[in-house]
Amino acid sequence: MAKQEKQSDDKSQRLDKWLWAARFYKTRSLAVEAINGGKVHLNRHRVKPSRTIKPADILTISKPPYEHIVTVLALNKQRRPAIEAQQLYIESEESIAKRKLLHEQIKNQPLGFRTEKGRPNKRDRRHIIKFTRKQ
Repeated sequence: MAKQEKQSDDKSQRLDKWLWAARFYKTRSLAVEAINGGKVHLNRHRVKPSRTIKPADILTISKPPYEHIVTVLALNKQRRPAIEAQQLYIESEESIAKRKLLHEQIKNQPLGFRTEKGRPNKRDRRHIIKFTRKQ
């Protein structure tokens, strides 16, 4: 009986453990929180952290503002170095292209509404006070 359980363990793994081992999340508790929050989908379905995954499953991992669509290639029970963790999955080409495009858009956005440096002057303070008192 123990051999059968061990063989089935080699072919599947808990989702939260895999996300931790593949280095998508720093701790298992963060992975569980993301799964429960609907940030991780398995084959386009919302799942629980204890759901078992196997190679060839497709995961959609949302880490705002980015979204990763990965195919599981292998399972690993332990958290290994990043180079080994990247061999556990392959990310789709369209997912990579979307992330790069979004990264460029975010990079090119202005950082704030103020272009001046330093403290606000008397006129700016009056505008700030007028704006905050309207509420």
